[in-house]
Amino acid sequence: MLTGMKVLVGLSGGVDSSVTALLLKEKGYDVTGATMRLWRDGRYRGGTRDACFGPGEEQDVEAAADLCARLGIPYRTFDCADTYERLVIEPYRKAFLSGRTPNPCVCCNQALKFGALPDLARAEGIDFDAFATGHYARVERCADGRMHLLKAVESRRDQSYFLYRLSQEQLARQLFPLGSLSKDEVRRIAREHGLDAVAEKPDSQDFYSGDRNELIGCPDRPGDIVDESGRVLGRHTGFWKFTIGQRKGLGIGGAGDPLFVIDVNACANRVVVGRREAGIHRALIATECNWVSRAAPRPGETFECAVKVRSQGNVAPACFVTAREDGSVRAVFPDGLFGVAPGQSAVFYDGETLLGGGFILSSEA
Repeated sequence: MLTGMKVLVGLSGGVDSSVTALLLKEKGYDVTGATMRLWRDGRYRGGTRDACFGPGEEQDVEAAADLCARLGIPYRTFDCADTYERLVIEPYRKAFLSGRTPNPCVCCNQALKFGALPDLARAEGIDFDAFATGHYARVERCADGRMHLLKAVESRRDQSYFLYRLSQEQLARQLFPLGSLSKDEVRRIAREHGLDAVAEKPDSQDFYSGDRNELIGCPDRPGDIVDESGRVLGRHTGFWKFTIGQRKGLGIGGAGDPLFVIDVNACANRVVVGRREAGIHRALIATECNWVSRAAPRPGETFECAVKVRSQGNVAPACFVTAREDGSVRAVFPDGLFGVAPGQSAVFYDGETLLGGGFILSSEA
């Protein structure tokens, strides 16, 4: 890190991005703060929970502006509401209505936080050499000349999974000051610098503060909830309200083993449930792969790694990945994984290093 370097910091009004700006300022960087405005009153109702997207955005903007005033650094906001609707909400809606389970944070990071925001800042005349965020991850340039994306030191806070679609160009100008810190250390730093309000601010629990069905905007479409044999166990009001691996909220309580969603059939408007072992898969196909810390594998090439198929848990430490002619990969994990859901991301790791990943197209028992 070079003091005097100009750095744009993406601010959310929370403790992580606030401490990111604070640490960079203390190290002698020339820091500018920037926030995306994503919420447009009247478009959705939202809710009261802490989230990235919701009607509490104005309070977050005020918190970010107050921080920048305290640090004596410039601050700008950029209207990204329409871009967010087009690149995040619309694909999210289409995925659920196709029976898939999307991860909007992955798309938002690629297209907006690390794409539209710095691009808009440059277009508005803000000069900066690097971009920084409060994500818990690490990046370093290795001997092979590539930028490698690494897990955070505190594994339970690691957010590298959400960043696997970043390009080499994006990573080359990226700073993650919190990658070597714990969350407790970050909150302590905030308190020590008098940032008590953000120090105790809870983490966002989801990307949206309201009911996700509002974003999908589809009227109820009643259908059957069935077991693996096709026996009707109950009714649902819309298949898109369910995701593979879900246990709670099925509305089919009764005696016996717990039941989980094992398939969502959009064409038949049917939700299939079964015991947990029925939801264990041993292979998947991932498409639209982005290779980060290694070159794209050649067709037919096979390598061993670990695979993560959900942001929380669901890791197979022994996975064998084979590249296919069309750029997709087939990943085999002999010990099985529960809850492999089309639409989610399969992200591949070699120890602490994130190799790459892709969107799950299908899974195999």
